[in-house]
Amino acid sequence: MKAEKKRVGTKAQIRAEKGRERRVATAIFLAIILASAALSAYFGYTILNPSTPLNSNEPTLQFKPENPNPKLKAAMVDQLSPTAPNETFTQTAVAILTQASYTVDYFSGQRVTVDFYRNLPTCGYTLIVLRAHSGLERNMDGVERGRVDLFTCESYSTSRYVYEQLAGRVACVMFLRGGSRYFGVSSPFIKECMNGKFANTIMIMMGCNGLKYTSVAQAFTEKGAKACVSWTGSVSSSHTDQAATRLLEHLVTEGQAISQAVENTAGEVGPDEACDSTLSYYPLASGNCAIQG
Repeated sequence: MKAEKKRVGTKAQIRAEKGRERRVATAIFLAIILASAALSAYFGYTILNPSTPLNSNEPTLQFKPENPNPKLKAAMVDQLSPTAPNETFTQTAVAILTQASYTVDYFSGQRVTVDFYRNLPTCGYTLIVLRAHSGLERNMDGVERGRVDLFTCESYSTSRYVYEQLAGRVACVMFLRGGSRYFGVSSPFIKECMNGKFANTIMIMMGCNGLKYTSVAQAFTEKGAKACVSWTGSVSSSHTDQAATRLLEHLVTEGQAISQAVENTAGEVGPDEACDSTLSYYPLASGNCAIQG
């Protein structure tokens, strides 16, 4: 006799079909969860670890002396070049430095980004001239917060450097109220986001208010800088260019100690007449230090 096939009842078929649907739904749900987790991990990593272009600190120009000293490297960071260019200052400063056997890397404004500042300590400069805007941070009521931001030429966006923005390490800065917006880096960025250490570097911060508060200067020294020279208030670009030229002559050409060079420069160019801003240095203990030769 032929064995008869057992017919599957309607209820059993329904149960089997529902079982298959549940298994498919479970598989789809797990796939969505895994994909979401992978995307979350990826975006979390990119926010916490923003990519740094390999050439973010490649200079626009490099000037080499006839007899370079491998220990003497200087950076001229000209963030002001798009808005207040001064080729005479650049040429004069480069001449002073190269005559003293410095190799000079010149960075035009377009090179001055958040990632440029991030990697600046790794480049081994013993002298850095920051010809860059700097501004005071204020709260919503316009009250100063006791911190100074260094300007970049990188246009501001809420979607970039998200973690650093949330942590108060980078900020939105403007030259004039209602003007173009750029990223600025603050003292917490210098302390917590910059890579490496400075090479016992002397920093000349040519922008406004660099030493109205010591937050940025202190951050630089904690990152390995020997000293910071800057202004106690606002200053015009023409006045700071004149002062920086004289300061470099005293420090580099004449080999004066920082305190003497700052005192002589202040006596020669005076305070900024419009803003009554004076040249100073930090920390006071660095006053007897001279340029590394």
